[in-house]
Amino acid sequence: MATRQRPAAAPERSAESEKITINLGFVDLGQIDLLVAESFYGNRTDFIRTAIRNQLARHADALQQVVARKTLVLGLQHFSADDLRAVQARGEKLQVRVLGLASFAPDVTPELALATIASIDVLGALHASPAVKAALATRQR
Repeated sequence: MATRQRPAAAPERSAESEKITINLGFVDLGQIDLLVAESFYGNRTDFIRTAIRNQLARHADALQQVVARKTLVLGLQHFSADDLRAVQARGEKLQVRVLGLASFAPDVTPELALATIASIDVLGALHASPAVKAALATRQR
């Protein structure tokens, strides 16, 4: 009877990654496990990351066209309370459009977010306090 090795402890999540969960069929999962067992990949995660990166590279031109057309910020967009107070002082409201990570500093209050964010569209991840996320929920596209 074969014993299964315990996986190494998961690395601590950083601001540069987001955990996702996927469901795979047994045959697909078995094929991935076979490639891992034959040392093509270090583990399932390595295989999945490689497959995703290959697909993104395959569609890079289309992605760039969409990013340009939709005027999205590509990567990381961080908002501090000082940034938002400056927007508020100018009497402006932001239309936030991010492909990647939009983050709000811990000192951003729901009131300040509502006073300065007209709309928010994030393709990727939004990191903010639960109160800020709740306040902006009605402004998300």
